[in-house]
Amino acid sequence: MRKVSDVVVECLEAEGARWVFGIPGEETLDLNESLSRSSVEFVPVRHEQAAAFMAGVYGRLTGRAGVCLGTLGPGATNLATGVADAFLDRAPLVALTGQAGQERMHKESHQHIDVVRLMQPITKWNGRLSDPVIAPELVRKAFKLAEADKPGATHIELPEGVLETGLDAAPLPRHAAGRPQARPEDVSRAARLLSQATSPIALAGNGVVRAQAAEALREFAHSTGLRVAKTFMGKGLLDTYDDESLGAVGLQAGDYEMAGFGAADVVVTIGYDLVEHAPAHWNPDHDKRIVCIDSLPAEIDDAFIPEIELVGDLADSLRRLSEQVGRLPYPGGSTRLREVTIGRFDRAGDDPDTPLQPPRVLWELRRALGRHDILVSDVGLHKLWIGRMFPALEPQSVLIANGLAGMGFAVPAAIAAKLVHPERRVVAVSGDGGFLMNAAELETAVRLRTPFVNVVWEDQAYGSIVRHQEQKFGRHFGTDFGNPDFVGLARAFGLRAWRCESAGELAARLREALELDLPSLIVLPIDYSVDVAIAEELGADTAAT
Repeated sequence: MRKVSDVVVECLEAEGARWVFGIPGEETLDLNESLSRSSVEFVPVRHEQAAAFMAGVYGRLTGRAGVCLGTLGPGATNLATGVADAFLDRAPLVALTGQAGQERMHKESHQHIDVVRLMQPITKWNGRLSDPVIAPELVRKAFKLAEADKPGATHIELPEGVLETGLDAAPLPRHAAGRPQARPEDVSRAARLLSQATSPIALAGNGVVRAQAAEALREFAHSTGLRVAKTFMGKGLLDTYDDESLGAVGLQAGDYEMAGFGAADVVVTIGYDLVEHAPAHWNPDHDKRIVCIDSLPAEIDDAFIPEIELVGDLADSLRRLSEQVGRLPYPGGSTRLREVTIGRFDRAGDDPDTPLQPPRVLWELRRALGRHDILVSDVGLHKLWIGRMFPALEPQSVLIANGLAGMGFAVPAAIAAKLVHPERRVVAVSGDGGFLMNAAELETAVRLRTPFVNVVWEDQAYGSIVRHQEQKFGRHFGTDFGNPDFVGLARAFGLRAWRCESAGELAARLREALELDLPSLIVLPIDYSVDVAIAEELGADTAAT
């Protein structure tokens, strides 16, 4: 008779899992042994947080749940940050954790904490494999809920001893869930409202990416003339240089005014997740008439009360709405924000060769990468620059964590991106604060032979906090630190590495690094004296870094 661990792994195979990212533990020895005889590759990492980041990015890029594994106690708590990241970024993920034997869960016991309760607030659902016979149901439910709208993290706890028990069972079959369609009367009402609007505008977010509805959004914008602003995680839904694109909003209060939200009478939100940017920023007077197009009913917020909701398949809703609306008499929106940001970006090629400043660095990165290549942003001041200024030409070509927004995201995310898309070139941008949080995963990258370029912006401080402190107090404190020799550190991991002091040197090293078959690292001393705000008229910050 087979073991429970064999059945669990067969269930993972049936779900289409390709990798399990994690660190093995004593309580999951049987699971790892079963994985070693399966088509699912176990990828040992150097920290469980990175395993969850990898699984989440796999989920974001494929729409299928990524899988991560940690042992009990500290292994599970280390996973928690990456699990929470998937939960708030709406990335399908299944977390597996070991646990103490059930015979000692009722009392004080070595390494035992209640992981099910720990994970409940940061997962859509979780459960414990308390009886061997429920294993197929648990795995099927975890994947089904993780991948269902809105996707996110789920969790299964594996108590010690259960996995080695004998079990004769088979995986439950996957069934593709049908996508509901918005009600015809709601589509007609939305069409009438839009046609009567004098200054309509659209805000598109991560939900359009998840639904793979970028092409439908582009057709909708081009046929109706409705201009579209995007959240950070919606970058690339419309080509930045598309005439209907208003740019990425959310860094500052003035973004919305300059994009035309202040003058808008109707706002159409499309796949908009409130977790990225609060609606009070674009609807401060609670006076906008709102049409919400999404896969689920709208979240409750006093500044976000839709008059009409098109709940269903996004692409279908957009196509049907476009057919009824036709060409809008008043397209609405303002190109001022786009003109400021893209104008500054386009001039960055003329910036001084040294010192390196963010606009010139982003200009060199855009020049080095193809249309479908991937730029991964860690969290920090550089994220604001990328979110505001870097031109995204296609969806999923700029990966930004903007739900939980946890530092240390970039290196694990780049590894996962390269595993999913080995044909694309990948660059990860880190600050020197976030880089060291998961720098150990450079060893994982070398071992897996996932070639990407890690570009580290070095200012020896938590730059975004420096900026906020100086704005509020006129000085900064508790934010400065020293760094090791990043080039020497990277070379110790087996990477090619360079320190670049000028834009010309950066361009040459980027070209060289992107042709390598192993990961590499470029360190850039960055000059943050130019303000990410770009223009004083953009107002106070609204986005967290």
